[in-house]
Amino acid sequence: MSHPFHIVDVFAQERYAGNQLAVVTDAGDLHKDEMQAIAAEMDYSETTFVTGEPTDGAWPVRIFTPAAEIPFAGHPTLGTAQVIRDHLADGNPETVTLDLPVGEVPVEVRERDGRETLWMTQQAPEFGEQLAHEDLAAVLGLPADRLDHDWPVEIVSTGLATIVVPVADRDALGAIDLDRDAYDAVTGDRDAKNVLAVCREPRSDDNDLAVRVFAPFYNVLEDPATGSSNGCLAAYLARHEMLGSPAVEARVEQGYEMGRPSLLHLSTDGSGEDISVRVGGSVVAVARGDLL
Repeated sequence: MSHPFHIVDVFAQERYAGNQLAVVTDAGDLHKDEMQAIAAEMDYSETTFVTGEPTDGAWPVRIFTPAAEIPFAGHPTLGTAQVIRDHLADGNPETVTLDLPVGEVPVEVRERDGRETLWMTQQAPEFGEQLAHEDLAAVLGLPADRLDHDWPVEIVSTGLATIVVPVADRDALGAIDLDRDAYDAVTGDRDAKNVLAVCREPRSDDNDLAVRVFAPFYNVLEDPATGSSNGCLAAYLARHEMLGSPAVEARVEQGYEMGRPSLLHLSTDGSGEDISVRVGGSVVAVARGDLL
């Protein structure tokens, strides 16, 4: 079979920004080890595979990092939905639903700030344990006082668990130097392998937060735009009312330290244990071709 692929930049305002994604279509004949080898060859933080036609309206998709298959990730969901909408689905639909290992994830197209923006509704958040600030300061290679102790360090999952770590300011965010031994010690026996550091000092006055995300367990030392972890952040913001309200409408910067500036939109409804999380962003096409 022919295996066309598309390269797109997700959470990008222009080409060659945001988070890169390779989407392989007509991939139903590929075995898992072949998919893993292709993802390692592409060497993006994720590569996705559309493995068949939709069943009950949901397109079957698998997601691989260079090191492992994962059940959910944010920018691959949006980017794959855009490729399906542009090249596979009939009629340029306003909603594309992906059938992922975590379940069905609908992606809607809306207008935002004069741009076409894709929004995914993530899984209902699950809040895990709160960890010691000192332990995560060690992971980030920072003195303990460079974390923001007014807010907890907490594990949150909306499909892929993330450790949310508030840091004091953007200088602290920029000074992060991940300590792999400390990272392995904290994440080793926990499902949460992503670490999201967040501060309330974005570069742009139009934005609300700046973040960095690290996932060396998946061979992704740092990620330029992470929809799954930012969904966890949205749930965290709502639960703790970090922006002053349980209803979150936020713009988040990521990727600047990597030269891949990214913009993510976060939105929530509900409060307490009943929070609905949506993450949005733009997708820009970069290239297409065929696997040989």
